[in-house]
Amino acid sequence: MSLTGGNRNDVTQLLPLLDKIPAVAGVVGRQRRRPDMLFADRGYDHDKYRRLLRERGIRPVIAERGQPHGTGLGIFRWVVERTISWLHGFRRLRIRWKRRDDIHEAFLGLAVCLITHRHVQRLC
Repeated sequence: MSLTGGNRNDVTQLLPLLDKIPAVAGVVGRQRRRPDMLFADRGYDHDKYRRLLRERGIRPVIAERGQPHGTGLGIFRWVVERTISWLHGFRRLRIRWKRRDDIHEAFLGLAVCLITHRHVQRLC
């Protein structure tokens, strides 16, 4: 995981994020290291990133600016925003006060565990 400043554009971290995807075990054979497709919103709509994804063997499914909705990308809307809202329920994660990123990531891991625990409890 890469920790960046709060005012950085998300698209600048697209390729470093793809590079850090761990190997995923699947069917017999070599483990997969990259996805087949990448779904993204209009913020990632740029020919440069489409080209770089294709060079890596990843099919970009990116909503285009100025086009009406209907690509199917809005089916799972607000998943990231909802998750960030849950994380902001933990005061230490709302504003990063600690300078050390390992402490911040430890609190982030604890928050994810607590959120998961709450959702599992609702299922039981």
